[in-house]
Amino acid sequence: DDEEDRRYRGNWNTPIVMSAHDRDVYYVGYNHLLKSTDRGISWQEISPDLTKQIDRSELEIMGEGEARMLSRHDGISSYGNMTTIGESALNASLIYIGTDDGNVQVTRDCGASWTDLTGNFPDLPERTYVSKVVPSLHVEARVYAVFDGHRNDDYGIYAYASEDYGESWEEIATGLPHGWSLNVLAEHPRTPNLLFVGNEIGIYFSIDRGENWSRLKNNLPTVPVDDIVIHPRDNDLVIGTHGRGVWILHDITPLEELSAEVVAAPAHLFGTTTATLYNPYTPQGWTPGVWEAPNPPYGARLRYYIGSEPTTEETTANLAIIDAQGDTVRELEGPATAGLHEVVWDLRMEPPYEPVQEEQQFGGTPSGPRVMPGDYAVQLTVDNSTSSTDLHVRLDPRVEISRSDLIARQHALLDMNALAKPLYDAGRAIRNLIQQISQVQGLLRDNEDAPESLTDEASAISAALNDLNRELSQIRRAALTGAAIERSTTRPTEDQLWQIDRAWEQVPGLVASVNEIITNRMPAFYGQLNEHGIRPDPGSAVEVPVRPEG
Repeated sequence: DDEEDRRYRGNWNTPIVMSAHDRDVYYVGYNHLLKSTDRGISWQEISPDLTKQIDRSELEIMGEGEARMLSRHDGISSYGNMTTIGESALNASLIYIGTDDGNVQVTRDCGASWTDLTGNFPDLPERTYVSKVVPSLHVEARVYAVFDGHRNDDYGIYAYASEDYGESWEEIATGLPHGWSLNVLAEHPRTPNLLFVGNEIGIYFSIDRGENWSRLKNNLPTVPVDDIVIHPRDNDLVIGTHGRGVWILHDITPLEELSAEVVAAPAHLFGTTTATLYNPYTPQGWTPGVWEAPNPPYGARLRYYIGSEPTTEETTANLAIIDAQGDTVRELEGPATAGLHEVVWDLRMEPPYEPVQEEQQFGGTPSGPRVMPGDYAVQLTVDNSTSSTDLHVRLDPRVEISRSDLIARQHALLDMNALAKPLYDAGRAIRNLIQQISQVQGLLRDNEDAPESLTDEASAISAALNDLNRELSQIRRAALTGAAIERSTTRPTEDQLWQIDRAWEQVPGLVASVNEIITNRMPAFYGQLNEHGIRPDPGSAVEVPVRPEG
């Protein structure tokens, strides 16, 4: 053809690919493959027409020719064009293409010569639409291809793998449901045996390079899956659906490690990804012009597999977080039922205390301080079975703080954490004593014969408790310094350290004063009340019922 009059045939979804080897290089597929070395400023052909070059007007649809068609070519602007381009990430000169009229071709010299592989696929019908050709990320000669025959009223499953640049192909469709044609295939970037395919009802995965397939469902709706990407940094599985948006399965490490040995094990703890210590930003709900979406769970996601049902209903899966010194910094519990489970560790040490269930605490349940960045071990125990893995915790990479400042901040947080339980226990004790003395004062008011000395002592104890409660409130306000230190990315200020020192000076004396009332003053006061017969009225005895005769 005269290059002046050249017209290209393009697919509705024309494939375009940025080279894995050079960011300036792009490929776009029509009936010819075009290449740009300047990000699309200019283009050059690197192939002849790679399609079958069929005049579609001569093709029948449902046994009828063009003259009987109500909608000519059914709204498709052209036929005989590329649908997929696969550049090898291991060899920039190795490129595969697939077309809508069923051709698969390859060049091993960046377009200087092409080889037609179409006739090498076993049991593949003529002119079957090529959905995807995927060169392996791990072995140069390995390549995958999937096809979609529904346009020809063929709902067979066509998935293939080759180990010799496409010279021969093996079918890899065992376990994929018949009747749902394939749209896309993806290979895991670091685990060669882990494959994914998307069809018209969802996504399937294989842990043995296509020998067997299983559906990956969870909360994914029944929906066509048209694209699949495994995020190379976060190891997230990202899928594009037809009409239901983008879905993300976070950190698919368990699928990488899944094997027959894992499934046969009584318990298995999967590997973890690096967990990041950071301060989440929580915008106010009324802030205008701020778009927000929920973050993934904060902390380290601990996934594990249980091979069989637990021996008892009370059995739990115990997860121990162990630091580099061998000390257990946190223990967590999770379900022990058969199957896959996840527990999220919030990167904190054990809470300083367990609040009484009946009590409501402002700010929610207490939490321990965050751990230091570093390496940790995680150990799973279920009944008598154990499994372990390593976990790395890093500091927010946007934060710059020296190791010495980080240690100083951690020491300050541990100091405040050590005061949390004594302050909580003292507060509960003071509230309990105030309630008791209030009840006693009510008894004294109701008893006209009560000595005035008892009334005075009750008032004195009540005043002492109120003074202690006020002192406790002041110390608690100083204790909020810990939250400010944790949110900061600097060394604690001198004022913050002074407040911590001041709290440590005050709390032991406050606790001693509370204990003096509990162990000495209140028992002595109750003894005086007993001497004068002043005690709560237990009420009248309840009559025992007698069963009627007859």
